[in-house]
Parts: sequence; structure tokens; C-alpha cells
Amino acid sequence: MRELPLSTAASPVWHPYAHLKTQRPAPRVIGGEGPRFTLESGETLLDATCSWWCMIHGYRHPRLVRAIQRQADTLCHVMLGGLTHEPADRLARELVHITPPGLSHVFFSDSGSVGMEVAMKMAVQYQRLRGKPGKHRMLSLMKAYHGDTAGCMAVCDPEEGMHSLFAGYLPRHHFAPAPTAPFDAEPDAVEQDLAALRGVLERHHHEIAALLMEPLLQAAGGLNMTSPHYLAGARALCDEFEVLLVFDEVATGFGRTGRMFAADHAEVTPDIMVLSKGLTGGYLGHAATLATDRVHDAFVGDSPEHAFMHGPTFMGNPLACAVALESLAVFEEEDYLGRIADLNGVLRHELLDDERLIAHPAVADVRVLGATAVIEAHRAEDLTGVADWARGQGVWLRPIGRWLYTMPAYVTSAQEMRQITEVMKGWFR
Repeated sequence: MRELPLSTAASPVWHPYAHLKTQRPAPRVIGGEGPRFTLESGETLLDATCSWWCMIHGYRHPRLVRAIQRQADTLCHVMLGGLTHEPADRLARELVHITPPGLSHVFFSDSGSVGMEVAMKMAVQYQRLRGKPGKHRMLSLMKAYHGDTAGCMAVCDPEEGMHSLFAGYLPRHHFAPAPTAPFDAEPDAVEQDLAALRGVLERHHHEIAALLMEPLLQAAGGLNMTSPHYLAGARALCDEFEVLLVFDEVATGFGRTGRMFAADHAEVTPDIMVLSKGLTGGYLGHAATLATDRVHDAFVGDSPEHAFMHGPTFMGNPLACAVALESLAVFEEEDYLGRIADLNGVLRHELLDDERLIAHPAVADVRVLGATAVIEAHRAEDLTGVADWARGQGVWLRPIGRWLYTMPAYVTSAQEMRQITEVMKGWFR
């Protein structure tokens, strides 16, 4: 076979979110260990984003690597249509055990976006099977981001989101204002946010199948951090208006907000919950859409319409299930929630207690929640060049618009966490 050039300049790889005319050759990664990865140039960079928030155990974790190797010796893949296997059965049981009470049924897929597509189709078909086919639209929140597939693009923020180019192609859904009360707000502080949500439901509930929400942390839409009281209020409103509540915990799940799941902060069970990213520790693509008995049992019937019409080829992939099970074991045995609390302490001290940073004229806000922190600038231009500058300091940072953020691996030490925050703050000095 003809050998192809290895130079990134000649690579046929089409990179995401890249301006093809101006993009430079992408640095080639040749390995990684813990919270760092190594480039072909010899540089070792501390990853402040854990590869889009999924590599929660860092790179080359020995237990996760061995789990994949062991499973590969037995069964790499088999269709889940009409068949099953032990890793899928075990992972489904484990997810039911650790998620909020009542989420008793697990539908696997291969990415967070597809998991959300599954949730939306599930909600629409549920309403149809209940004799309400007119409830076929979604209600989403401004500042939302749910993925890049067509269905998901249609429920992302239509104004500040990244998908306005496709507006004419996408179906139209409903949007409520993004909640404004912060994470630590008192219950009465969310009343205005919930009143706005109620207003949309009052006007359109007859055609809304489900409310979609990134609970507590709206990630790629600007890292908006909201109150658990808003989640509880949204749960009550969905029950009142016969709308399903869907939690997109693709980014927030597995400890990112300081609890295992963001829903745990409010002691709320959604009707449907979507998990991905940290599900496998980032080692393989996989997702799970969990549903309550109420949703699942609506699909029990004799007509052809009672079959849920979705089936990704790689759903329940044995390799992904095996590494996910090992990831969950490591999470529990190595007290990751304790590690996350320690990281949160460093983030709060280094960022929220830095009066000079907060007073900087280019800084609009500084927020911290769990193992997540963001410095919001007034303009995206205020962050021009920050990625290259941070690389020169040995840290990999990739801002989103005007938001300079970190979502580190949970194996990041306190010293490494301070290295990341020093670089983030250093940009504004």
C-alpha cells in the first residue's frame, strides 16, 4: 500500500470548527500520561480541557487501557438488535443504580449528540402513543448547546449559538430565556426565571413534547451556571403541563458539577437523562439515554407504532461498555468526588478570590462550579491569541468565543490546577 505523508500540512483530515483558509497545521499528539499529552515536537502540555471534557481520568490510565485489552480478547462488537452481551447488561444495571431514582431503562448509542436525538425521538413517540400527536415540538433554553446533528442543532440557542447558518434547514422549536439566578441563589431568586418558563409553557404546551435542559451548567453555550432551585421548579412545571423533562448530562454527568450528576444537587429525577463524554472516561465513544418506567411503559403495546424506531450500529459496543464499567469503578474506588471537591477549592481560591482579576476591564464575570471554571470576557477579541500564549506556558487552553474556561481531568493535582489558573489569569495581566 502506498505510504502517505505524515506532515499535518499535507493531512487529508478535515478539522472541526476550522477556517480552512487561515488554519495552521495542527500539532501532532503522539501520546499522553495523566492530565498531560505530548506533541511530536517534544512539548508536553497540561490539558486544561481534558479533550472536550471527556478524559476525566487523564491519558493512558492503566486500568482503563487493560479493560479495553481484556474485552478485545473476547468480543469487540456485535449488533444489539435481537442480541445482548454481558458488558451491555452490566453497564445498564450499573447506570440504573447510580443515576437518580426512577431511571430504570437504558438505551445505548454512540455519542452525546445521538443520545440527545434518541431522547427527542423518544419524547415525541411517547406523546404520540399517549394519544397526543400534536405534542411534537421541543422546548429548549437560550444559551443551550445540545450537539451538532440536525435535531440537536435545532434546539441550540438560535441567536448566540453556532448553527445560525443552518436556520433555513432546521425544524422550528420553542425557546425559554436562559435562567439568570446563579448556582447559590436563594429559592425566591429563581421566581422570575420560572415565571418566564411558565409563560412559554402556558402558550405552547399543547405542542411541546419535552423540555430539554443542561442542568446547572450550560456548557458550550457560554458556561452559564444556574440554580438547583430552577431544576426543581422546572420539574414541577413539566408535571403541570404534561411535558417530559429531559436532562442533557453529557457534559455535567460524572462529577463535573461536584455531584455525580447535576440532578443530584436538586434531588430531581428527569423523565429522560442523556449521558456521554465521561461515561467511558473518554476512551471510546458511547452514550446512554435513560428513561423512567412512565416513558418506557408507554412503548408496551401491540401496534407497530409501539416499537421505538432507533438503532445505532455501535450501540452497546462491548469495548465501550467494558471501559465504562472500569471507569465507574475507578471513580468510586479512588474517591473522585473528593478529588473534585479539592479541585473546586483551588479554583475558587485562585479565581474567585482574585480581586485584581475580577476588576480587570476586559473581564465581565468569573464563575466556578465543581471542576469547572470560566473567565468571561466582554468580547471574543479580548481572547485573541490566548491559545498560542498558553501553549507557550505549557498549558492547552481552547476558549469558546469570549469564554476562557477550564474543565480539567480529575487526576489533575492541586499544583497543576494552580498552573492552569495562573495561565488563565496571566492573560489578563
